[in-house]
Amino acid sequence: QVQLVESGGGLVQAGDSLRLSCTASGGRTKTGGAMGWFRQAPGEEREFVAAINWAATTYYRNSVEGRFTISRDNAKDTVDLQMNDLKPEDAAVYYCAAEYFGSMRATPSRYPGRWRTWGQGTQVTVSA
Repeated sequence: QVQLVESGGGLVQAGDSLRLSCTASGGRTKTGGAMGWFRQAPGEEREFVAAINWAATTYYRNSVEGRFTISRDNAKDTVDLQMNDLKPEDAAVYYCAAEYFGSMRATPSRYPGRWRTWGQGTQVTVSA
Protein backbone atom coordinates (compact mmCIF):
# COMPACT_ATOMS: atom_id res chain seq x y z
CA GLN A 1 0.00 0.00 0.00
CA VAL A 2 1.57 3.24 -1.15
CA GLN A 3 2.08 6.01 1.37
CA LEU A 4 3.18 9.60 0.88
CA VAL A 5 5.95 11.33 2.81
CA GLU A 6 6.20 15.11 3.10
CA SER A 7 9.30 17.12 3.87
CA GLY A 8 10.43 20.72 3.91
CA GLY A 9 8.30 22.23 6.64
CA GLY A 10 9.74 24.55 9.22
CA LEU A 11 9.59 27.85 11.04
CA VAL A 12 9.83 31.00 8.94
CA GLN A 13 9.00 34.68 9.21
CA ALA A 14 6.20 36.37 7.31
CA GLY A 15 7.35 37.17 3.80
CA ASP A 16 9.76 34.24 3.63
CA SER A 17 9.59 31.25 1.31
CA LEU A 18 9.49 27.52 1.83
CA ARG A 19 9.43 24.54 -0.49
CA LEU A 20 7.55 21.40 0.47
CA SER A 21 8.20 18.06 -1.19
CA CYS A 22 6.19 14.86 -1.25
CA THR A 23 7.42 11.44 -2.29
CA ALA A 24 5.60 8.14 -2.69
CA SER A 25 6.83 5.38 -0.40
CA GLY A 26 6.21 1.63 -0.62
CA GLY A 27 4.92 1.80 -4.17
CA ARG A 28 3.66 4.24 -6.76
CA THR A 29 0.52 6.32 -6.96
CA LYS A 30 -1.94 5.44 -9.72
CA THR A 31 -0.81 6.36 -13.20
CA GLY A 32 -2.94 9.24 -14.48
CA GLY A 33 -3.93 10.39 -11.01
CA ALA A 34 -3.82 13.82 -9.47
CA MET A 35 -1.72 15.03 -6.58
CA GLY A 36 -2.47 17.83 -4.21
CA TRP A 37 -1.71 19.73 -1.06
CA PHE A 38 -4.06 20.37 1.84
CA ARG A 39 -3.50 22.09 5.16
CA GLN A 40 -5.02 21.99 8.60
CA ALA A 41 -4.62 24.58 11.33
CA PRO A 42 -5.40 23.74 14.98
CA GLY A 43 -9.13 23.51 15.57
CA GLU A 44 -9.89 23.93 11.87
CA GLU A 45 -11.06 21.65 9.09
CA ARG A 46 -8.58 20.39 6.57
CA GLU A 47 -8.67 22.67 3.54
CA PHE A 48 -7.60 22.54 -0.07
CA VAL A 49 -4.45 24.43 -1.01
CA ALA A 50 -3.42 23.33 -4.50
CA ALA A 51 -3.67 20.40 -6.87
CA ILE A 52 -2.20 19.26 -10.15
CA ASN A 53 -3.48 16.59 -12.51
CA TRP A 54 -1.40 14.17 -14.57
CA ALA A 55 -1.43 16.56 -17.53
CA ALA A 56 0.03 19.26 -15.23
CA THR A 57 -3.00 21.55 -15.08
CA THR A 58 -2.84 23.39 -11.76
CA TYR A 59 -5.49 24.55 -9.31
CA TYR A 60 -5.20 26.84 -6.28
CA ARG A 61 -7.36 28.25 -3.57
CA ASN A 62 -7.78 31.99 -4.05
CA SER A 63 -5.72 33.02 -1.04
CA VAL A 64 -2.54 31.38 -2.34
CA GLU A 65 -2.93 32.18 -6.05
CA GLY A 66 0.18 34.00 -7.23
CA ARG A 67 2.19 33.06 -4.14
CA PHE A 68 2.25 29.26 -4.25
CA THR A 69 3.27 27.03 -7.14
CA ILE A 70 2.54 23.32 -7.31
CA SER A 71 4.59 21.09 -9.58
CA ARG A 72 5.08 17.38 -10.14
CA ASP A 73 7.41 14.87 -11.70
CA ASN A 74 5.41 11.93 -13.02
CA ALA A 75 8.49 9.78 -13.57
CA LYS A 76 9.64 10.23 -9.97
CA ASP A 77 6.10 10.23 -8.55
CA THR A 78 6.71 13.38 -6.56
CA VAL A 79 4.89 16.65 -6.02
CA ASP A 80 6.28 19.91 -4.66
CA LEU A 81 4.75 23.10 -3.33
CA GLN A 82 6.78 26.27 -3.60
CA MET A 83 5.39 28.77 -1.10
CA ASN A 84 6.45 32.40 -1.43
CA ASP A 85 5.53 35.47 0.61
CA LEU A 86 4.26 33.34 3.46
CA LYS A 87 1.70 34.87 5.78
CA PRO A 88 0.73 33.98 9.35
CA GLU A 89 -2.58 32.62 8.05
CA ASP A 90 -0.62 30.04 6.04
CA ALA A 91 0.60 28.37 9.23
CA ALA A 92 -0.71 24.82 9.42
CA VAL A 93 0.20 21.19 9.03
CA TYR A 94 0.52 20.59 5.30
CA TYR A 95 -0.48 17.24 3.82
CA CYS A 96 0.08 15.89 0.36
CA ALA A 97 -2.43 13.56 -1.22
CA ALA A 98 -2.96 11.47 -4.35
CA GLU A 99 -6.12 10.27 -6.05
CA TYR A 100 -7.41 9.16 -9.44
CA PHE A 101 -10.42 11.15 -10.62
CA GLY A 102 -11.27 9.32 -13.84
CA SER A 103 -8.86 10.63 -16.43
CA MET A 104 -5.42 12.15 -16.85
CA ARG A 105 -7.01 15.56 -17.46
CA ALA A 106 -9.74 15.42 -14.84
CA THR A 107 -10.20 18.33 -12.47
CA PRO A 108 -9.16 17.18 -8.98
CA SER A 109 -11.62 17.48 -6.14
CA ARG A 110 -11.16 20.27 -3.60
CA TYR A 111 -12.73 18.15 -0.87
CA PRO A 112 -10.28 16.22 1.34
CA GLY A 113 -12.71 13.32 1.70
CA ARG A 114 -12.41 12.46 -1.98
CA TRP A 115 -8.68 11.73 -1.66
CA ARG A 116 -7.63 8.35 -0.27
CA THR A 117 -3.82 8.37 -0.21
CA TRP A 118 -2.21 10.76 2.26
CA GLY A 119 1.04 11.70 3.89
CA GLN A 120 1.56 12.25 7.59
CA GLY A 121 1.94 15.99 7.24
CA THR A 122 4.69 18.53 7.76
CA GLN A 123 4.44 21.54 10.06
CA VAL A 124 4.69 25.04 8.62
CA THR A 125 4.96 27.83 11.17
CA VAL A 126 4.93 31.47 10.10
CA SER A 127 5.76 34.15 12.64
CA ALA A 128 4.61 37.73 12.22
